[in-house]
Amino acid sequence: MTFDIKIVGLKKSFGSILAIDDLHLDVHEGEMLGLIGPDGAGKTTTLRMLSGLLIADEGVCLVGGKNVRSELSAVRQFIGYMPQRFSLYPDLTVAENLRFFADLFQVNKEERENRMKRLLEFNRLSPFSNRRTAALSGGMKQKLALSCTLIHTPKILLLDEPTTGVDPVSRREFWDILKELRASGVTILVTTPYMDEAAKCNRVAFIHNGKILLVTEPEKIAHHYKNTVLEIVCDQNVKAAKILIASKQFDSVHSFGDRVHLSSHQTSEQMKPMIKNLVEIENIQINSMKEISASIEDVFVELLN
Repeated sequence: MTFDIKIVGLKKSFGSILAIDDLHLDVHEGEMLGLIGPDGAGKTTTLRMLSGLLIADEGVCLVGGKNVRSELSAVRQFIGYMPQRFSLYPDLTVAENLRFFADLFQVNKEERENRMKRLLEFNRLSPFSNRRTAALSGGMKQKLALSCTLIHTPKILLLDEPTTGVDPVSRREFWDILKELRASGVTILVTTPYMDEAAKCNRVAFIHNGKILLVTEPEKIAHHYKNTVLEIVCDQNVKAAKILIASKQFDSVHSFGDRVHLSSHQTSEQMKPMIKNLVEIENIQINSMKEISASIEDVFVELLN
């Protein structure tokens, strides 16, 4: 197996705060790996060390076979790093931002124009090439940021929560673009707070308190969860969740949108009448109640406990 990213024994502290604690992680060549975890888990710090913006206290980061600490100039030739915060120039147009980053990466003039045209078409920004960046929507800004990241045709992409705050349609379009990039052979390490996005990756790595808790394929996540999971849809899901938590009869109770997920070592046949008695006495109408496979959210919550 060939790795484009290999992290061994990584540690990083900020004063008395240990942000990354003996982290080990491999990203296979040509795969998209989703790094997920709560705020402060160490996702951004990891990407900043891989891109050379932070220096690790201990451990080794190999990117494309090069040591980030000792061969940073070589590493920066074939990686593209897209930070969490939008960092392009709002007073420049779409085309001007692309030209600026092409010059920054020393792309020659003839090749620059060809790449700009391809990227504008690829990211569906051609009609907006002369629009000032400040006037773009959130989704368009993220597509432009990705275009600037791709202008030097990097082999490896490091993306830090690229769709946070972006509308659902633009999120879907952005991930369609990432899928095409992956199909073309680009290796992608992406952090995301959205579990539905994590499910689109080849593999998912759960990180908490600077440690990797689990690395697995999305379709195998349920195998790591041994309890029974029930999904309840009712007319007052928040109230129902509070009642079920207060009963202390279940290992976990979590509200996900308009649904409540409960887990227990008990069977679904044992759980269902108990749930019904607890919520219906409070005049809560249950619309459906069924056993489901554990989701990424269920496994993630379980890992954090």
